[in-house]
Amino acid sequence: MPISPVKIRIPLTSLGHLVTSVKTQLFGIKAPDPTELTGLKKYFNSYTLKGRRNCVLATYGILAAAAVAYSVHRRNKKENQTAETDGPQ
Repeated sequence: MPISPVKIRIPLTSLGHLVTSVKTQLFGIKAPDPTELTGLKKYFNSYTLKGRRNCVLATYGILAAAAVAYSVHRRNKKENQTAETDGPQ
């Protein structure tokens, strides 16, 4: 069985911390100083819990908006088909 080069034990429920520690130990990527994060990087990043949370919320929001748009489009399509089949009276 191969031995992992990562020297930290992290519970499996904490995937974000695992990714951060792997970035640090394997690739030498250090988290930037909070003052270095500007613009959208300040709110959407993989280094802070708040940044990760914002990425997840944005993803859920986009998926919800797409589902609503699809259902509205589908409803309008059905209404147009029933109006065309009834025809003018």
